[in-house]
Amino acid sequence: MAPDGKGELTENAPAHHPWQHGLYIGLNDVNGYGFWSEGLNPARAHLDGTFHPRLIKEAQVTEQQVTWSVETDYRDPQGNLLFKETQNWEFNDLGDHYEMYLHLQMYAEVDLTLGHYPYGGLFLRMPYRQESGGMALNSEGKINEEAEGKRARWVAVQMQIPDRDGVAGIAIMDHSMNLEHPVPWRVDGELGICPSCSIAGAWTIQQGETCTFQYDVLIFTGDIPISKVEESWTLFNRRKAQ
Repeated sequence: MAPDGKGELTENAPAHHPWQHGLYIGLNDVNGYGFWSEGLNPARAHLDGTFHPRLIKEAQVTEQQVTWSVETDYRDPQGNLLFKETQNWEFNDLGDHYEMYLHLQMYAEVDLTLGHYPYGGLFLRMPYRQESGGMALNSEGKINEEAEGKRARWVAVQMQIPDRDGVAGIAIMDHSMNLEHPVPWRVDGELGICPSCSIAGAWTIQQGETCTFQYDVLIFTGDIPISKVEESWTLFNRRKAQ
């Protein structure tokens, strides 16, 4: 929901991308297997693996903050375990806006190669409608298709949201300790955004090793608050890995 409670800012399984689910992790070409289209693309269904999430830390709620942790097994089509992913989330209600912090770890059970691909990783799908449009803006001032594939510290999206007057939006920020920072971003035709080091080329995680990523997510109403996003990115960038 928007910080003022008016309108849902993410969309689950839109008709144009039925395998996408609001704010989530999707990966492509992990040792040749996909964890993106969930078997819904007949041409690639035989190459799709499966993922198996479980809650490992119940939600801890304080007055303005919620934290929780989820671990997910990623298995190839034969059921063999490739890697474990751990997501530690922190949600903060800051009154006129929300901020969410994600500490993400991938632990390789076997040698992993993630192929060169135009998207894959943390992905945001908002309720885009062609008739009302919207705008994606990156930290370098690139807008919409100008931002596709470009490196940036953050990308923010604003659009008209069903059931509310005026626009609202979400910004995702990339930490300077992340692989390939400032990372290249997917910005698609429906303003889905994704910080993805796979755009830069193939990358690997050796068996028994862990790769860590950190992201910050700012949820706002109105136009993209550029100065607020910059302030949040600066504070987030000072945050050390847990």
